[in-house]
Amino acid sequence: MSFDTKKLFIDDAYLVSIEANVVGINARGGIILDQTNFYATSGGQPGDSGSFERKDGQKIDIALAVYGDSKEEIVHVPQADQAVPEIGEKLVLKIDWNRRLKLMRMHTALHLLTVIAPYPITGASVSEDVSRVDFDIPDLDTDKFEVSDKLMQMVNADHKVFTRWISEEELEANPGLVKSKNVRPPKGQGKIRLVCIGDNGEIDTQPCGGTHVFSTGEIGEIYIAKIEKKGKQNRRFRVAMGTRPNH
Repeated sequence: MSFDTKKLFIDDAYLVSIEANVVGINARGGIILDQTNFYATSGGQPGDSGSFERKDGQKIDIALAVYGDSKEEIVHVPQADQAVPEIGEKLVLKIDWNRRLKLMRMHTALHLLTVIAPYPITGASVSEDVSRVDFDIPDLDTDKFEVSDKLMQMVNADHKVFTRWISEEELEANPGLVKSKNVRPPKGQGKIRLVCIGDNGEIDTQPCGGTHVFSTGEIGEIYIAKIEKKGKQNRRFRVAMGTRPNH
């Protein structure tokens, strides 16, 4: 049996703590709730970690949130040797905010990178400190220092970041919105979530289900640590948080 979990992070990525009710426990001990602020692993972004607090103050540490039997169900995977809540029990959900914010900053920065490097994306992975995006680029006419400078210009411009929804038909009519070379947004929901950067999305607009900061200024210091050749046309950009080294 699959449950529907209301995904509160879709509309508000800044929900650090909420209340939710337990609706199921799967065979592996994963906890399923009626709603959650925990992002589930998807699209190259890892799921949230954090903790649940019971009425008596006891905590259940959560290692990861993942999708269950369907994309409608989110399973919260407890760390080893944690208490198992009861069906119907009300819990207070608290995400690891420091980790989530790092992932939000990084994910937003990767969107900016796809503006600077407007090539088909062949792969991506988001992490807290160093992430990567792979592009289909036959000939690269830039270097990591130039890309880093352009990234920080866009960060410092403090562009607005927001989401909006379009129909699946609108996406089909605007295929250029999809930057991935091999992966298309999932169909069947009737609508597609777009992440937009700039007052009217003029800096960037693309389908994405991840979590992002409210403005590019929140990203902070970031730079390209390395550009690697991973095949005849594949270039891997490694993006790092922090102040750029001088070499």
